[in-house]
Amino acid sequence: MKIPTDLKHKPVIVVEDYSNIDGRSAYNSDAKGLSLGLAQWNDRGRGDISAKVWRHTGERWSRQSEELPLHRVLDLAILVCRARLYFAEAYRYPKFYDPEKPVIDRVGLQGDAMTVAVCTENEKIDEDIQLFVDALARDGELIGERLSTLARILKELGY
Repeated sequence: MKIPTDLKHKPVIVVEDYSNIDGRSAYNSDAKGLSLGLAQWNDRGRGDISAKVWRHTGERWSRQSEELPLHRVLDLAILVCRARLYFAEAYRYPKFYDPEKPVIDRVGLQGDAMTVAVCTENEKIDEDIQLFVDALARDGELIGERLSTLARILKELGY
């Protein structure tokens, strides 16, 4: 399925067969494509780049398609990596976290830091964190394959 090029987001680099590799939804996903392109919120003459997940209902392109600035995509990748690292050792805590110290890390970015923490405001955090740990374990191979690929490409880029 071809990603539309006549909408506000202007695709430049595309993955049009994303539904074939969309994690546990592979071959049965409404996320039909990914693209990097010119952001839909751009003013005339401005060229911010965004990433977009293109969803299709089977009949039309969905309003649930998401567009993110590239720095947010990378921030999400950082968050996934930091969470994965944390949960590799979280078995040491009876609840998979220390309620007295919910902050996991402060990741320095742009002269400040992104605070990564367990969401203790979630009234069902004890139950939800167990489900999260189970899902990480269940999807370990899917996530691990992508992280290995990301690590290889980052190394090729000199990082």
